[in-house]
Amino acid sequence: MLFTRNDFGEDFKWGVSTAAYQIEGAHNADGKGPSIWDVFSQRKKKIFNNHNGNIACDYYHHYAEDLALMYNLNIPNHRFSISWSRILPNGIGAVNYKGIDFYNHVIDFCLELGIEPWITLYHWDLPQALQQKGGWTNRDVVNWFSYFVDCCIKNFGNRVKYWMVLNEPMVFTGAGYFLGVHAPGKKGLSNFLAASHHAALCQAEGGRIIKSLRSDCKVGTTFSYSHIEPFRHYDEKDVNAAVKVDALLNRMFIEPLLGLGYPTKDLKILERIERFIYPHDEKKLAFEMDFVGLQNYTRELVSHAPLMPFIRAKIIKASKRDVDRTVMDWEVYPPGIYEALKRINAYDGVKEIIVTENGAAFEDLFEDGILDDHKRVKFLQDYIAQVLLAKRDGIKVGGYFVWTFFDNFEWAEGYHPRFGLVHVDFATQRRTIKNSGRWYSVF
Repeated sequence: MLFTRNDFGEDFKWGVSTAAYQIEGAHNADGKGPSIWDVFSQRKKKIFNNHNGNIACDYYHHYAEDLALMYNLNIPNHRFSISWSRILPNGIGAVNYKGIDFYNHVIDFCLELGIEPWITLYHWDLPQALQQKGGWTNRDVVNWFSYFVDCCIKNFGNRVKYWMVLNEPMVFTGAGYFLGVHAPGKKGLSNFLAASHHAALCQAEGGRIIKSLRSDCKVGTTFSYSHIEPFRHYDEKDVNAAVKVDALLNRMFIEPLLGLGYPTKDLKILERIERFIYPHDEKKLAFEMDFVGLQNYTRELVSHAPLMPFIRAKIIKASKRDVDRTVMDWEVYPPGIYEALKRINAYDGVKEIIVTENGAAFEDLFEDGILDDHKRVKFLQDYIAQVLLAKRDGIKVGGYFVWTFFDNFEWAEGYHPRFGLVHVDFATQRRTIKNSGRWYSVF
């Protein structure tokens, strides 16, 4: 399908997404306190090649030239997150005004360039001081988070119109509090369920706080959402397994937000979350967002797995299925983003969907001084074509943000997977525009 930005209409939002810990560096500069990722990344064998985000893209010191590059690439919307421990080193209490100044400079320069700032309040970097009190497993996190949100809106809400409360709560609770492969490295069903319920409360409470302080702001939150199918459609056990995985990965957080409660009917193990639910929590879980952020990367095929604890299901890796895949071993399946948009659009109460993340990591090649990433160009073309198809079919999709602007620290995978439109030489901090960046700037 041949298309241009004009085919989406003048109001469609085009942008790029980033996250504080993945790009900022300056991990202990100007009064910043440690986050759970600062601590977790120092633990041996937790991150690929023992990488960490201490320097990353050094965006803290290079933001002006990076934003100028974004402007030159005709990217009008910039989604970034605020490091909680940069502005509140202890999570609550005293404010670090040098951290406030940094984000003020970023916001003001965005606006000067005509780039709309979109802020994510929480992108996984909880202050370590709060983790020492239990982090997301401690119900007090609702109060801690409320304090953080209040601080951000009072300092930045007069210039920032678009806000996202949480980034992919299923990932940071599942990987960080159940599997232990992300910060803070905790494991176990009880940790996961407690963290999940408190995060679900925070996503709604965060929305209420923003609207109470700035009714003119547009508020959303983001969800990881993969198209899920049974490995064998003819096998009833695989079909049932896919339903359970869908309930866990895709429905766990969006349905409580929409007033539907947790999807316990399709995943019985979630009934154990009831021990963390207080009276009146069901109402507190619900909030009417102005938009929902969809973050889609792949399709997952699921089979019945009787020995798998709790869920009796497993995801069949892309490398086992002889399909096109990325460096992350994620299947390249463009129709999946259409199906995800369609599913979210079908919920009552969803006003608008913004694709707040979509992108791919491939092995980029330098040839004759040009960084050729033709696989990423094709990936973006094919996925954006599906977004256009969804829009033409009446799905309420209003924007698309590439993950990500430049190569960065990719959590447990370190610096190996490169998702960026712009290549970063982490030894020299030199930026080189990839062919995908040039394509995205002009299509």
